[in-house]
Order: sequence, then C-alpha cells, then structure tokens
Amino acid sequence: MDDDVRPMSEQVLSPVVAVDDVAHRDDIIFCDVRWYLDHTPGRRKFHEGHIPGAIFVDLDEHLATLPQKTRGRHPMPAAASFAASMGALGISHSDPVVAYDDSGGMSAGRLVWMLRILGHQAALLDGGVGAWPGELETGPRDRQTVDHPIRPWPNHLLVDTDEAAEAGLNPDRVLIDSRSPDRYFGDNEPVDPRAGHIPGAINLPFGDNLTNEGRFYAPEELRARFERAGLVEGDVPVMYCGSGVSACHNLLAFEHAGLGRALLYPGSWSQWSNDDDRPVETS
Repeated sequence: MDDDVRPMSEQVLSPVVAVDDVAHRDDIIFCDVRWYLDHTPGRRKFHEGHIPGAIFVDLDEHLATLPQKTRGRHPMPAAASFAASMGALGISHSDPVVAYDDSGGMSAGRLVWMLRILGHQAALLDGGVGAWPGELETGPRDRQTVDHPIRPWPNHLLVDTDEAAEAGLNPDRVLIDSRSPDRYFGDNEPVDPRAGHIPGAINLPFGDNLTNEGRFYAPEELRARFERAGLVEGDVPVMYCGSGVSACHNLLAFEHAGLGRALLYPGSWSQWSNDDDRPVETS
C-alpha cells in the first residue's frame, strides 16, 4: 500500500518533515523539546509560545537519567523509565510524533532518534517552531496519561567507550565528532573537563546539515556531505558529541540521506573527557 493511501496514523514519517506535510494532521502529537546550554528554562519558552496542541518534553527529565562522570552529562535512561515518561506525557506507541525546538533540531533530535530506534513513528519538524505558519499557543498544555509499553533499547545501535575508541583507531571504521570545530580542535571547551576529541575522530558539525535559513539540506545534498567525508553506502559510522544529544541530529541526517542507521556513543565527550586514562587529540 502506498504511503499516500494509508490511514494517517499508518503513514511512514521520514526523519525530517516539512510543516506543510504535517500541519493538517490531527493524529500527530507535536513535542516541544527546547533546551539551552546556558540553562534557560525550555518550559518557560514553551509557555511563552508553542505550536497549538503541543506538549513540552524536558530533555533532562524525560530523555536522560542523572548525569554521572562515569556515564556523561545525558546518559540514556533505562527503557522502563523512558516508557514511563512517554506514557505520563500522553504518548502511546501508536501515536505519531513530530518534535521541534528553536535550535535547528539540536535538542529535539534526541527524542526523535530515541523513538525511531524503538520502531516509533517520529520526525523532526524542519525549521522548528519558527516554521509554524499560524499563531502560537501560550500557557501550559498536557495530555491524559496513557499506557506506553516498555521496549528494550537496541544495543546494536549503541556503543560504549571502548568501542568508540576502537572505531577511532580502526581504518575500516569512521568515528564522527558532531560538535563545532572549536570544541573538536580543543580551542574552546565550555562544559567538559578536557578539550579536544577522541583520537581518530573526524569532525562533521551537526549544524552543517542546515542551510543558512536553518532548514535541512535535501537528502541528496546530505548524502553528498557524508560521501565527501569518506563514507559510502554500507558504512556504519559511530557518532558522538558533547553528551549524546546533538549527535542525534547527525544520526537523523544520515538516515534522511538514505544511508541507513549509524551508531551512537551516548556518553560522548562528557564521559570520555572525565576519564584521565583516555587520550585526547587536538590536531
């Protein structure tokens, strides 16, 4: 059955969707995942104006567990905890989700990636909250609690510190650092204890998936970007960032480009840099 004749709830969502493709759908749950490194409250921004009917998803509360030096700033939550959070937010397994923020998908990508690897229909809204064509809604918004089944994380899509190290040293693997060049080269490190990157990693900043207007490049242009970095179809790179959040932007871009699914090192630089036994590279 073609996507265009499926019932709305059964239509397959690509990793990134345009507002015109989803604004009219009443089966979509819009999720506002605004989050700021400077600790500006995302919930406050949500109350000031959000897509009508959207709910707020807190990155720290719903998409991570407590930070630990040995696990990073945004460790993956237990599968049961994530399921409980989604149910409490009113998201069932059958509800299609479109997530957005105001930072090009940097934080919203974490929710979308987590849901997609569990087989959930989820997508990033291209252009974020600024793409919404109508008036925004203000104040709080909640949904009724629903049952959300526990689904185990697919461990084959996650790597630990040793596996990330191996990916950087193995000429047959590709390790991708999704942070900005100044953090990759160690010129600037605003939050983690050491500056630099994992030895052998290449730098593909997640922000380069976007045009100057803050929209995703077309899939063929994203594909060309990854190919210029030496990736070919069939490669399964490992991606990381500061704490396993913005790397999800690159993971979704990789999938949107038609290259399949890459792997996430969830602990990312926040875990690696807290281990003094791990080497750091700055060149």
